[in-house]
Amino acid sequence: GQVRIDGADMSNWDYQQLSNNIGYLPQDVALFPGTVAENISRYTDGESEAVIEAAQLANAHEMIIGLTRGYATELFDNGLILSGGQRQRLALARAVFGKPRIVVLDEPNANLDTEGEAALASCLAKLKQEGCTVVIVTHRLSVLQTMDFVMSVTNGTIAAVAPAQEFIERQISSIPRPAPVQKVSA
Repeated sequence: GQVRIDGADMSNWDYQQLSNNIGYLPQDVALFPGTVAENISRYTDGESEAVIEAAQLANAHEMIIGLTRGYATELFDNGLILSGGQRQRLALARAVFGKPRIVVLDEPNANLDTEGEAALASCLAKLKQEGCTVVIVTHRLSVLQTMDFVMSVTNGTIAAVAPAQEFIERQISSIPRPAPVQKVSA
């Protein structure tokens, strides 16, 4: 098959064009040696305003300014000074840096706590409002609440395409319910 962006086969796009127009958050987040700001800006000459804007969109700004040196905090060893959820939120800021038109998120809530889940949902709503196309790969229903459509893939084949709310309701209704517990009097 082919992946097309604006009608053009993705393989015909220049790498720089793709990196400017597609943001990506991998399931296994990798942070690189350097500052928080450098990680968000993907080591470009990104303006500090654009870095802060991406962090705010990802709802990571408050977390970042709470770090010892804020955006100048040095990250080593894949950012091990940060929790898994903090690394995930920094990587989300990197994915939305530069306002890409397409954002692909692979298990974006894998390491998030309740606060992180709320931050992700807020970010997804803002991206949607800005007209960004968001593709989420997930096993968790909770992140699908903000999506318009869901495509379910089983063994590499499309199994279903449905409006998100309809898909979620079908999944929830198909969960087997435990039999009621009967009280036995002695």
